[in-house]
This record gives sequence, structure tokens and C-alpha cells, in this order.
Amino acid sequence: MTDQLRAVIYARFSTDMQRDASIEDQIRSCQEYAARQGLKVIETYSDRAISGASLMRRGMQKLLRDGRSGAFDVVISEGLDRLSRSQADIAQIYQTLLFAEVMIETVSEGAISEMHIGLKGTMNALFLKDLAVKTHRGLKGRALAGKSAGGLTYGYRAVHKMDATGAPIRGDRVISAEEATVVRRIFADYAKGISPKKIAEALNVDGIPGPQGGQWGASTIHGNRERGTGILNNELYIGRQIWNRLRYVKDPQSGKRVSRLNPESDWVITTVPELRIIEGTLWEAVKSRQGALKSKGTGIPVWDRRRPRTLFSGLMECGCCGSGFSKVQKDSFGCSAARNKGRAICTRECPERC
Repeated sequence: MTDQLRAVIYARFSTDMQRDASIEDQIRSCQEYAARQGLKVIETYSDRAISGASLMRRGMQKLLRDGRSGAFDVVISEGLDRLSRSQADIAQIYQTLLFAEVMIETVSEGAISEMHIGLKGTMNALFLKDLAVKTHRGLKGRALAGKSAGGLTYGYRAVHKMDATGAPIRGDRVISAEEATVVRRIFADYAKGISPKKIAEALNVDGIPGPQGGQWGASTIHGNRERGTGILNNELYIGRQIWNRLRYVKDPQSGKRVSRLNPESDWVITTVPELRIIEGTLWEAVKSRQGALKSKGTGIPVWDRRRPRTLFSGLMECGCCGSGFSKVQKDSFGCSAARNKGRAICTRECPERC
């Protein structure tokens, strides 16, 4: 009598379509499949609320590491799209596990072969592209109507309303009086000649929470003028909404999204005077000061200058989670994400000290 093949289950759901209980549904379906195939499930991997367009997922990275070490023989998933929706990524997963002599089986397709990788990979890639087009179209409609087509800007709060059918009406917002006072303070202080760093320090001393609930940083205030980021560059504060200024593309090496500036002809500009927080004279005073603060001979704003401290500054990455590497002690480097969260290792799944 031969030993049972060792199987593991992988489940994932993303916030765009599914709920948290979907993970349990997928695992149950995979367990039933394993029982029918006579496979012994020894572990379960999962990623919650993470897009399938990237491989930089904790559960997936741990699965690939364990697969390379020979910890199991078969990977079971509900469908190939649960492993990844990226054509390149699903091919990489398949090749990595194939090299480790690990098979992939799904409840929907059965045993996976090169044919599935080609056909299903293409279909999943087309699905992602179609979803992006539809999402972009819907967001453009909101922007043209003067509504929020993205994250909520500091200085405003969302308005929750329902239509006649009980469905939520999205994108409405009003000025938050408390946060608007902070925005006016930032603009006024900057116009007086106070630097973004000093403004941030003063806000932190006064115990005023930043846009994400944490402390203020200089970059949150000055941002990037060309890209319209940062408190001082957001034209919504003068009642002018600009949408689609930036587009985001995935770096195939890191799996992270990178922003790129769209041509001005693609911007969707809407006038929303009811959302004005900053008066025109104060706005122009800030823009005038920004225009004067340029690095000699370069035309680069002084706050955008970046000089690496060491030869490899900004070039090293954590091999486990893909975050940057930084100095954590006098003579050692480590994962920046782990350091910022007060941990010695980058993820719970990673047993090694970075």
C-alpha cells in the first residue's frame, strides 16, 4: 500500500468581489476535493483581501518557499485564478512548483498542465484588463459629476446616503470643519515662510492626527507639485477637482504598483466650489513660494532632492517580502517593514531574521 500524497490548500479572496467567509468556502471545497482524490491535506495557506494581480502575498510566498523545500507533493486550489490572475505570475508559479516536482490541482479544472496555464492564464489576464476598463469608466463618471473617484481627501468626510432601492450612493462628501482648520493652518504657515518639516513637527507637538491617523511628515505636506500630491498641491482645496492625473502600472519584478503621470489632455477637471477650503489669494501665495524654492541650476524643488547616503541606498530589497532594506543597528541591516513595526523578522511566516 503506497503512502498518500501530501497536499496543501491555497485560498484567496480580493475585496472587489468577495467576502471574508469566501476563504472558508474555498477551503471546504478543496478539502472535499482532496478526500475524493485520496490526498492527505497537511496545511492550508491563504491571503485575505489581496489582489490576484501580484505575487507579493504572504501566503503565496510561504507556499512557494515550502514547495521548493519539498514539504508537500500537491497544491489544491478552488480555481487557477485563486493562485493568480496574472498570466506571467501563474506561469512562474507553475514552473517553480514543477521544478520542485509539486503538482497543481484545482476543483474547477482538475490536474493542471501547460495547456491550462496558457489558456486560463490568457483568460484571467483578459478578465483583469476588462475589469480595469469598467472600473475606470465608472470612476470617470463619478469624477465628471464632481464626486469622489478615489480615496477621501484630508479635510473632507464622506456622506452616506441610499437611493430609492436602498443601494448606497457613493462619492458624496462635505467639508470637515475640524480638518479644514488644519488645512488652512498649513497653508498659512507655509505662506509665512515656515518649512513643511517645521509645520509637521508643530502639528505633531499639538497632538493633531495626520491623514492616516498617525503623525505628520514633511512629505505629506509638500508632496510633489507636478503630480499634485501633498496637502499644498491639492487643488480640491480651491474647489477644483482633478482626476486621472496619475495612472498606476505594476512593476513585473517587485509586483508593486508604480505611478506615472498622464498627459494633461487625459485629466478630468471638475469645478466643485462647495468644497473650497482655501481662498485664492492664500493659494497663490503658496504657489509663488513653491516657484521660488528651486535648486540652483537644476530646477528641481529643494524638497524633491534626494541624495543617497551610501552606495547601495535605495537599491537593496528584502528577499522575503520585497520591502526596502535599511540600517537597523550600528553594523547590521534589515527589512524596513519589519523595523517600522518593531519586529525582528519581516513576516510571521518567515522564520529567519532578515
